[in-house]
Parts: sequence; structure tokens; C-alpha cells
Amino acid sequence: MAISAGGAPLVLCLGEALVDRLGPLGGDPATAAPADCDDRLGGAPANVACALARLGTPVGFIGRLGLDGIGDSFRELLADRGVDLRGLQSDRHRPSRVVLVRRDATGERVFQGFTGDLGEGFADQALDAQSLGLVWSALADQALWLLVGTIPLATEASALALQAAVQQAAAFGVRLALDVNWRPTFWDAAADPAAGPGPVELTQMRPLLEQAALIKLAREEAEWLFSSSDPVVISAGLPQRPDVLVTDGGQPVRWCMAGHGGSMPVLAPPRVVDTTGAGDAFTAGLLHQLVALTPSAWQPLRLSEAVVEQVVRYAAACGALVCAGPGGIDPQPLPHRVMQFLNQLND
Repeated sequence: MAISAGGAPLVLCLGEALVDRLGPLGGDPATAAPADCDDRLGGAPANVACALARLGTPVGFIGRLGLDGIGDSFRELLADRGVDLRGLQSDRHRPSRVVLVRRDATGERVFQGFTGDLGEGFADQALDAQSLGLVWSALADQALWLLVGTIPLATEASALALQAAVQQAAAFGVRLALDVNWRPTFWDAAADPAAGPGPVELTQMRPLLEQAALIKLAREEAEWLFSSSDPVVISAGLPQRPDVLVTDGGQPVRWCMAGHGGSMPVLAPPRVVDTTGAGDAFTAGLLHQLVALTPSAWQPLRLSEAVVEQVVRYAAACGALVCAGPGGIDPQPLPHRVMQFLNQLND
């Protein structure tokens, strides 16, 4: 199911590109010395775009970064990976976002807010719908999938840009993939990082849930949004009967895809250095396979039960391999490494 890299984007990833500032074990990243912190480029849509490019899927990134060191690093990284940057906006007034991540003595992580705001918020919050509209037709000419999350909904400007992109995707016959990626601190920096969405947030998310052709979500997100973690139940409860995948950390991944329900144990990584970005690599592996199977616009996606399991297994391998190195981007696998890993599992 491999495809050639290069050419017009077949997947568009819209949303945040940011830095995760990992504090020292047991320490506070807000007050720790820079030398004691570990800054990692991240943000789910940016992670997925980088992983897709490495796998060989032509991909474009739609987002907004500050004219600062973080923005420069991202532009260099994305360009080096071959990601189409026509949808990347620059902000002269707002910085790129830095997320503070506290780690306890065991390495467990908790998001605890942001740093760098100069008074007007962060660049990703100001993603501009009008600027995106100027490049959309050229950017989406060959696109089969638009991947989004829910974080842009937390701010008015970025929410409008996301909603405009979703509308344009529907008009162009581009399928919508939604990785819920609920992060309460993006809506309220003082929120409990473990809190679920409230009525306002649920209302804002609902249109995405009802338009997506593919929904990936964690078990707790499924419970919050649907009062069920059963992907068959979730799919049946939405008007468009989307494909649904539910992940649960080290527990089996479950799915309802192309009308087939199933589950699969998580694939054991060769070694575990850092689990950051494993879910995003899973999403990239999933879309990489689906692109090769997606017919032209407007045609339904029909997959056999065996093919669905093969697609999910490939995605799981991508997620497992990312755990073998630090950060969510650097250890993303090349396609031959994914196949090598899968072949080893079959031996």
C-alpha cells in the first residue's frame, strides 16, 4: 500500500504547531533553568504532517507560527521533510506557543499552562480564515483527507478558520478526519488537565463529530463525548456513520471501520524511551494507508475486514516505533522500518 512522495498534497493537516517544554523530573518548567528543560517541537497536526511526509505521503500543513526561533525551527523542519507550506501563516504580533509540561519523579506528564504570551495570545490562536481562503483551491486540488483536531475551536479566529476549511473540504470532496485530542488547558489555562469538556465545548465540537468520515479518540474522550467507548455504538449514533477508532494507552485499540468491528492488542515497541507522539504516529500511519485505498472524490471507501485489520496494524506499528526515541518527531519511522518491524512480529 505504499505510495510515492512528492507532488500535490493528498492530506492536509490543520492546527497547532508548538513547543512542549518538558521540565526536569519533579521540577517546575516555569521556573527551571533552560538547561534543565527539554524543548521539543510538537503539536498533534504538525506531528502527523511530519510523520506522513516521512512515510511518503504528500502532505500540507495549515497553521500559524510567530516570527521567532520556534517558528524558524518549524519552517526548517517541515521544509526538510517535504511538507507543503503554502498554508502556513506567519504572525508578526504573536509568538509561537510554548506548552509547559511538568514531569513527576516517574516521568508522568501533566500540562500546566503556557509561556511567552506578550498580551495578544499565541500565533496558532489567530489562524486566519481569509488568508487560508486565498490558497485553499491550489492547496486542496488533489487532497483526499483533511485532518483536524478540536484545539482550534478554543479561540474565535482559529475556530472560524477551522470551520471554513471544513466547509471547503466538503465542497471539494475532501474527507474529514478528526483526532479529538481534547486538551482543557487550551480552552482555559487554569483548567484541571484531567477535566472533560463542558456543555459549551461539547456544543462546539458536535459539528465536527457529525461531519467527520474518520474519528480517532481516546477511551476517556469517547466516554465524555458519547457515554460509550464502543466504536460500533459511537459510529451508529452519528448521522454519517463514520469510521471510529478508540485507543486506550496500552490496552487494545478498537475500531468500527467500513462496517467492520474489531480490536487488536497494542504492538510492543522495540524499546520504550518516550511515548510522546505515539498517538500522532498512529494517526499518520492510518492516513498513509487510507490514502492509498481512497478512491477519487465522492466515491465511497469500501474495505474488507482483512484490509481494515492490515491498516490498523500498520498504524499500530508506526505508533510503537516512535516510542523507541525521544520526542514525537525525530523517531518517526521510514516506511521500510515499519515493514521490517511488522515482518519481525510475524516471524
